[in-house]
Order: sequence, then structure tokens, then C-alpha cells
Amino acid sequence: MIRTTVNTGSDGAASTGDEIHDVAVIGAGAAGLSAALLLGRARRKVVVIDAGEPRNAPAAHMHGFLSRDGLSPATLLDLGRAETDRYGVDLIRGRVEHIDPGYDVRLEGGPVIRARRLLVATGLRDELPDLPGIRERWGRDLLHCPYCHAYEVRDQPLAVLGTHPGAVHQALLLRQWSEDVILLTHTLELSPQEREQLEAFGVTIVEGRAVRLVVDDDRLRGVELIDGRVIPRTAVFVFPRPVPRDDLLTLLGCTKDEQGWVVTDRTGRTSVPGVWAVGNVADPRAQVVAAAGMGSTAAFALNTDLLHEDVEQAAARHRAAAVPA
Repeated sequence: MIRTTVNTGSDGAASTGDEIHDVAVIGAGAAGLSAALLLGRARRKVVVIDAGEPRNAPAAHMHGFLSRDGLSPATLLDLGRAETDRYGVDLIRGRVEHIDPGYDVRLEGGPVIRARRLLVATGLRDELPDLPGIRERWGRDLLHCPYCHAYEVRDQPLAVLGTHPGAVHQALLLRQWSEDVILLTHTLELSPQEREQLEAFGVTIVEGRAVRLVVDDDRLRGVELIDGRVIPRTAVFVFPRPVPRDDLLTLLGCTKDEQGWVVTDRTGRTSVPGVWAVGNVADPRAQVVAAAGMGSTAAFALNTDLLHEDVEQAAARHRAAAVPA
């Protein structure tokens, strides 16, 4: 259930602004909800803030998630929200505008959420080639991950659009699912070694720049090249440029690597004390099941970090109470 107010306890009263949550989770995808579920079961006070923009929204199904293979991404999130709700986790639909030290999470046109720790699970967006038909077919028959989608188009005529050096690996990998795979060079310059590997492994190389996807009766029929040729295909794979939704992590001053991705330890802890980052905002390769695991791992670490602080504060109070008046 999506709530627009923050629960302060069993009476369900709205936040006064003075309440401090143990953890504010920003992003309600598989990573964020998985963390919230475990933290809620640990009886932590948790709020999840979500803008409602999941990366895999265009896909009808997700795959490779044990016990949930073939489920729609939207259904998975519905189930996750219902599960976290059972443990008193609050979900606020909104967008974070700013984070002040402390941490005070300011929402656009909404309340300020105070938290002891932050978990950022805002995902990424895929930058697609600027070709007619690309965005409309994304997640349907214009695909990215062979492990996610290739089985559903097995034994069909497939193409890989050469927009990224990773397209060569994509094409080679797709031979596991189909004997009819072509690589459209498009903007990609192939090395002699890459050409040899593709040809040796049964991938046909088609030279030329693509200008549009050919769609008829709401089905992909092929790819038109700049010289007018239409290469018949029923599915096309492309390697999009992943762009992390990491504005908040940048604002907080989290360290990034040479490729521009936030640096975390194995639990998702960033360089900024009290801030964790999990899921696709930290790892573009993480599938849904992996993102969920990252969220769970981070939740263990967050709870332990909070526990250490709780114990230190309790010990300090204990010492203060023991001092003679």
C-alpha cells in the first residue's frame, strides 16, 4: 500500500517532522524493497521513497529470478510493497529534492523525512540509439540482456546493432540461442580479430548504418539500412549506455571510480558515513535477482551499523547515570 504520510507507530499518526527513521530507502525497486523488507523484519523504523520510474517498466516479463521467473516487473513490485507493508514499512510516492546533513531528506512539494542512515537504490536509465522505432520497441523485441530475453526469441533470426564495443560479445553470446545471428556494424569499427571471431563462430557481419526499425502490424520485421536494404529480423539486441541515477550520491559527495560509478564495499557502503548504494545505481550489470540480493546484504550491514551506534549510546547513558550526583 502506498502511503502519503509517514507512520509514527501503532496509531498510524502522521509525522510531525520530529520523528527520526532508522533508515530512509530511496528507490522502491527490487534492491530497495528487499532492504526495506529485511529492515522491517528487524523492527527498524523504515521509510521508502519512490518516484515510480523502474528501469524495467517496458518489459512484460522478467526472467532468471528463482520462483518468480516470467513474472511481470510490475507484479513483483506490487508483491514487494505488500510484503514490506506487513512489517510497518512506509512507502511514500515522491521525488527527493535535496538531502541535508543529518540526514534530512527533502521531497519535492512534500515533507522532510529525517533518518539516521540512507540507502540509495535509484537505479539507472538506458540511453538508446537515436533511431526511429527504437524507444517504442524497447523491452518488446528490441532487447538488451541475452540472459533476460534470449530464450523467448530462441531459434529466431536475431540481430545485434553495433553501437558499442560490447555488441561483439552480445553477438557471440546469442549464438547459444540461435543459429541465425547477424551483427549490423552501424557505427562500430571491428578489429581484424573481432571479425575473425565472429565469422568463426557463425555470426554474419552486415556492413552499413541502420536508419530505422521496420515494424508492421505492431511486430518487428527488420532493420532498414542507409542504402535502402531491409534486413529481416524478428528481434534486435542493442547495448545501451547505462547512466546511473546518482544525482543524490553526487550531492552527498560519494567517491566514484574512473568510469563514473559510485564506489562501494561488498555491502554497498559508500565513502560517505551512513550512506549505502545498491542495485543498478551502483552496478549496471545487476539483474533483478542480483539487485534484490544487494539490498538484502546492505540491510544486514545497515542494521549492524545502527546496532553499534545504539549500544554506544546506551553505554554512554549508563555511564552518565552511574556518576554520583
